[in-house]
Amino acid sequence: QVQLVESGGGLVQPGGSLRLACAASGTIFTIDDMGWYRQAPGKERELVAKISSGGRTNYADSVKGRFTISRDNAKNTVYLQMNSLKAEDTDVYYCNAYMHTSGAWGNYWGQGTQVTVSS
Repeated sequence: QVQLVESGGGLVQPGGSLRLACAASGTIFTIDDMGWYRQAPGKERELVAKISSGGRTNYADSVKGRFTISRDNAKNTVYLQMNSLKAEDTDVYYCNAYMHTSGAWGNYWGQGTQVTVSS
């Protein structure tokens, strides 16, 4: 059974940094794109950053220059380094991976981790 387990969320002051990690486990044959999304109450889930299996990245305009996404394919893990955090970055962050598991391709989500940026 495939899982995406997130870690690294928490409370940080404006201007501070956090590093999120998400590790995929279970019976996985192939992982294509991995990414991070965030969702505020009452809002749609939105893309923060994504990275292809080959390392191609894409970022939301609001985080360009501040966040860096990376992955370690040997560990089936994706990271999000968040610097110069702003109050507007406060959200629940979800890990995403498009993976081929036992039987089919599918879009998988982590459980969500809270990031709060506040004085």
